[in-house]
Parts: sequence; C-alpha cells; structure tokens
Amino acid sequence: MELRLTGVGHRYGDREVLRGIDLEIPAGQIVCIVGPSGCGKSTLLRMMGGLEQPDRGEIAQIGAVPDGCLNPLTYIFQDFALLPWRSVAGNVSLVLEDHDIAKAEADAMIRDVLARTRLTEFADALPRQLSGGMKQRVAIARALVVKPAVMLMDEPLSALDSQTRELLMDDLIRLWTRTPFTAVYVTHNLAEAVRLGHRIVVLSRRPGEIREVVTLDKPLGARGYGDADLEARQKHLWEVMRAEAAAADAELLGA
Repeated sequence: MELRLTGVGHRYGDREVLRGIDLEIPAGQIVCIVGPSGCGKSTLLRMMGGLEQPDRGEIAQIGAVPDGCLNPLTYIFQDFALLPWRSVAGNVSLVLEDHDIAKAEADAMIRDVLARTRLTEFADALPRQLSGGMKQRVAIARALVVKPAVMLMDEPLSALDSQTRELLMDDLIRLWTRTPFTAVYVTHNLAEAVRLGHRIVVLSRRPGEIREVVTLDKPLGARGYGDADLEARQKHLWEVMRAEAAAADAELLGA
C-alpha cells in the first residue's frame, strides 16, 4: 500500500500550518520528513494516520495492504508508550488482543517479532528494567507484530543518547533489509535522515511547504558512520534549511 497526498493544507484557527503538500509514499521505502521547528511535520504525520483531517486536499491509501496486515497504519512515538505493569512480551501482545487470533498463533507472532528485534531474552522483563534504547526496541516490535502497511514514526530516537541512536538506526536498517517495510519518519536530526531515508522531504518554515525532495540511491546497508557521501547530503540539507530554520526560531520566540 502507498500513501498519496494531493494539495494538502491545514490551519489551526487563523494560523496556517501546512500549504499545498503533494507527496507520494511508495511501498517499501522509508520517507523522512525534515524541516524547521513548528513547520508542521508532526501535524502532517497525524493527518497521514487519520488522527487529524486536512482542511484542504486529500490523503489517499493506494493499493492492497500486505498479507496478514492487522493495522494498516501504525505509530511509533518518541516516548515509547509502554505499559509499565506489562512485560516486554505483554506490551507487544497488547496490539493483538482486539483481533480474533488464536493464542498459539499470537504467541508464535510475538516470538517471531521478539527474535527479529533481538528481545527474546528480555520477553519477561518490565519496562523499568530496560534502557531507553531497549524500550524503543519494544515499541518497534509492537508496531511490527501487526504487519502494518505503513509505519508512522514521530521522532522515535530523539529522546535517546547519540550512541543508542546509532545502535537503533543499525537495528532499523537490519530490519528493513530483512523484510522491507514502508515508513514515514519525522525527525529534526539530519544525520538520521541521511542514514535511514530513501527519500528526504524538506519542509519550509510555517506554513510548511515542500522545498525539496532529496533521493538517496545508496542501499541502506551500505551506509555507515563517517560516510563522505552521506555527510555531503547532510550538509546540502542544512544549506537548504539554514535560513528558514533561523527565521522559524525567531518567529517561535516572538510568538
């Protein structure tokens, strides 16, 4: 399944947040969305997931969902959103409990996704026993277990230290390489965008409009820390965003 946005715009009261967004999210790609603070990145993601409706334009789901898909659109948030009284396996099983799945099948699905996210030995651990990176790995496992058509990821690594972010990016690349998934990944971190994105969408300051779409052809598995090409792409993105980011910060301070 793909997402197609046509002429999408949105406002809160008299404040225009997004304007004229035309964008396609192809199946099997990770599309990163970057832009200055307050440019509407998270609002755009919420509209893709149906949590808000655009004032103008259309967001369409094109094509069939994957075999076995239980939730076409699934979120991964910055704050993990784990239930503290449930184990790792219990948090993952939560999203299966509203579906008519036999216990044996559900248990097999949980074992599979815990193995893929390297959480098998932590299946019985509680969230308070886990590091931030491990908690986010549980959130990723919970999203993957429903075999979503599109994962909507709202700054999922921003609360983590730099070392943990690197490890989680490696995890996401490994997971995508094994079984390609479709994702929209909102981030303010340009290094994350060039490591993970097949395409990077650069929004202007508010009202957010698409300034540029950068395509990265290098395979995810061939990208790594210190990659000169990725550093050049990151520098280009910052050059596109620099003036707008400074103006956006000045507007937010004056708001």
